[in-house]
Amino acid sequence: MTKNKNNQAIWNKRIGKKSSILFQKIGSSINVDKRLFKEDIFGSLVHVEMLSKQKIISLKTKNKIIKGLKKIEKEIIKKKFIFNEKYEDIHMNIEKRLFELIGEDAGFIHTARSRNDQVITDFKLWIKSSNKKLNNKLNKLIKTILKVSDNNIQIIMPGFTHLKNAQAVSLAHYLLAYVEMFQRDKKRLLNNLESLNENPLGAVALSGTSFNIDRFFTTKKLGFINPTNNSIDTVADRDFVLDFLYSISVCSLHISRIAEELIIWNSDGFDLIVLSDKVLTGSSIMPQKKNPDPLEYLRGKAGGTFGNLFAMLTILKGLPLSYFKDLQDDKEIVFKSFDTLDNCISILNEVMRNFKPNKSKMLKLANEGFVTATDLADYLVINHGKSFRKAYQMTASIVNFAEKNKIKLNQLSLNELKKFEPNLKSNVLNVFNLKNSVNSKKSFGGTSFNNIKKMIIKYKKNYK
Repeated sequence: MTKNKNNQAIWNKRIGKKSSILFQKIGSSINVDKRLFKEDIFGSLVHVEMLSKQKIISLKTKNKIIKGLKKIEKEIIKKKFIFNEKYEDIHMNIEKRLFELIGEDAGFIHTARSRNDQVITDFKLWIKSSNKKLNNKLNKLIKTILKVSDNNIQIIMPGFTHLKNAQAVSLAHYLLAYVEMFQRDKKRLLNNLESLNENPLGAVALSGTSFNIDRFFTTKKLGFINPTNNSIDTVADRDFVLDFLYSISVCSLHISRIAEELIIWNSDGFDLIVLSDKVLTGSSIMPQKKNPDPLEYLRGKAGGTFGNLFAMLTILKGLPLSYFKDLQDDKEIVFKSFDTLDNCISILNEVMRNFKPNKSKMLKLANEGFVTATDLADYLVINHGKSFRKAYQMTASIVNFAEKNKIKLNQLSLNELKKFEPNLKSNVLNVFNLKNSVNSKKSFGGTSFNNIKKMIIKYKKNYK
């Protein structure tokens, strides 16, 4: 094996003195970006293929480099590769090992590229892959919610505004609201792929290169759609990072909302659901406690993803063009947010498989708070030709009467109702039936049982 003459920092010929230990420590990112090894090797393989095709390096050199890179990849996968902080990052660690394996020919690998375009290429490839991973995870979560919803179409509960009983709804309809949220999360992630599909490789440090490279060749081989148009913007751009962090933050927000919902429903005050012991913890002092810690974990973790997004925005807000060391933090921020969301989706999926509705409590609570008042107002409009505002005022008077007499609307007699509208018929009493109330909401997207069944069928077609 050729003796390695390149065991110093790449700029040692220009920077005469060795970096201080402190600077070496803060300058090294290998403990973070070693995660990009597959993308880095893939990018290098495509890059040397292009250099050979363009007659910039020889076929012999290309083959040696490719053989060395593939050996390095196997070493990393088998955990036989030694990452060295002295070489700063994943790019230089791989390059230095390549020198050990094939000698001076390794020096051709960095022809017509810089770490500036190299790292963005790696990072875009990684985020593209991670977008797809999160989408697949969300698919599994949505399938679970659809299954739970399908089993609870006719379970009636109160829908809330201001956390006060508003109108009766199906539990399935409530849960399907989160399917809509998670579908939007999926769409955001997929939309990100459009901006991610521009190939940075070939922008080099910031101005392009004098070598006769073929960026369209590397674009196709790397799986991008087009090469980036402006080399300066390419190395300075982290919009794709912000897009990814924003998508993660919104999805985390949705997870936090449903977690809070289930925490409230599981509380002794509401008692609307029962969580399996599989997703509960106990107390160190109170023997009776069963705490929804996993849900609280989900609610808490959203704050971290919001903070990561804001951290990246703050890093970028004052940066002139083009590359600065500040940008090195982008990978740690993204990796943390991805890992958090990836874990949170799995936890929520597990929780959704391990809860049961307290059907009687849901129905009982739905019977509180005069939730069929709007149904009565609608009935007066439809059957007695009143304007909605007039019907609203009349219904409010009826609610006041019921509240004063400490009875529910469905306990009012026809004669009592006729005091407010003498022309009422006995069928008015049907509007106070919760099932009738739910099924009356037949408008597209409404909570009627038939609507929900149709929507579940529609959703399932996308999640087979």
